[in-house]
Amino acid sequence: MAKFNRILLKLSGESLMGKQGYGIDPDRLAEYAQQIKEIHSMGVQIGIVIGGGNIFRGLKGTTKGFDRVKGDQMGMLATVINSLALSSALTTVEVPNKVLTAIRMEPIGEFYSKWRAIEEMEAGKVCIFSAGTGSPYFTTDTGSSLRGVEIEADVMLKGTRVDGIYTADPEKDPSAVKFDDISYDEILDRGLKVMDLSAVVMCRDNNLPIYVFNMDVVGNLKKVMDGEDIGTFVHP
Repeated sequence: MAKFNRILLKLSGESLMGKQGYGIDPDRLAEYAQQIKEIHSMGVQIGIVIGGGNIFRGLKGTTKGFDRVKGDQMGMLATVINSLALSSALTTVEVPNKVLTAIRMEPIGEFYSKWRAIEEMEAGKVCIFSAGTGSPYFTTDTGSSLRGVEIEADVMLKGTRVDGIYTADPEKDPSAVKFDDISYDEILDRGLKVMDLSAVVMCRDNNLPIYVFNMDVVGNLKKVMDGEDIGTFVHP
């Protein structure tokens, strides 16, 4: 039995780069698809939000002369590209799936609605939610928390490049200490850069637990669903 029945899986767009430094690494994409297939075969209902940082970051674009709104819209489109790539990879390994977009762009994807998403997940399809919230000034972290709350997920699984939440960035500070669990308020009080603070607040205010783990280690997603303690659990 899987630990969670319905999940919102947040994937990093930057992790899709693999070792390439830009774009989509086919090997990393295939690894993600295989890991998702593993838990799909356990009967888990899966919603996914994937970032677009491997292609374009709206906020970073504003420092280079882009209008913030247009920059964020470009970032939203980057998430659509990644969502289509993940959809294709899942189809290749015979996992039924559907791409839903926060901005109307049929036939690329179906326009998102909570009830349509739940209907598709209950029918056994993986739902990939793209284009963020559909509005500028929001990150894909916030889009993930929003979708997680809307689809009534049991947990938001945040797949990152590190194995949990630390007192500091472990890639920069070797003395950083990992938390096995932590409260939403402690994340906010400490100013930890786990995810966008508005996303943490949304999860806190709607009682959506967060589990942070390293998605780039093959097999870790199934370990989380099996209840193994490999990351950091965020709770009230």
